[in-house]
Amino acid sequence: MAAAKGRTNGFAIGITAAVVAVLIALVGVVVWLNNKATDAGPAPKSSIVNSETGAVTTGSGKDKVALYVDFQCPICKSFETQYGSQLQALAKEDKITLEYHPIAILDRYSQGTNYSSRAASAAYAVAQENPDKFLDYLNILFENQPTENTPGLTDQQLIDYAKQVGADKAEATIKANTFFKFPTAQASAHKIKGTPTIEINGERLDTSKQADVAKLQKIVDQK
Repeated sequence: MAAAKGRTNGFAIGITAAVVAVLIALVGVVVWLNNKATDAGPAPKSSIVNSETGAVTTGSGKDKVALYVDFQCPICKSFETQYGSQLQALAKEDKITLEYHPIAILDRYSQGTNYSSRAASAAYAVAQENPDKFLDYLNILFENQPTENTPGLTDQQLIDYAKQVGADKAEATIKANTFFKFPTAQASAHKIKGTPTIEINGERLDTSKQADVAKLQKIVDQK
């Protein structure tokens, strides 16, 4: 009986060790999958890009306006139509510092083509390869924004628009979707729930409040 009991205990210990090993392996897989899911991939490198925050900056004025935009977002297009040219003009005159953050939160509205991520990746490609053409490219993407729940622009169309604004050097980087993961990772890092998200001097605005809209308008109206 003692021998049998010893064999039973040994068997139980063996089973326990095997279960522990499997659990450790599963934990490792979960950690690996989580790391893969949050992996930002390569970051763009450019004189106008902050690779950590994702900000693409023009101008050097005292007041900083940061805009988090998704190229699939119709409200972002409306915002750009209303304020974009004025903010960009102020930045070019160094009256403000203007930061654009191309992010991706609306991939689900492009029939599986991940248009938000692809378009933002293309914008970062232009910012890296042809930094002086970034604003022109951002503007042309909003001017030609596809309707939600359509496949969006193809990679070739994204390349063609880059060439149209003179960002020819960006073709290979756009085609490779080099920065595909970066916009989603930045949206998560900055806790972006909706677009456009607007910050003035680090303060995130609530555009449902007239007082916050007035803060933006004060920036826009400066001479």
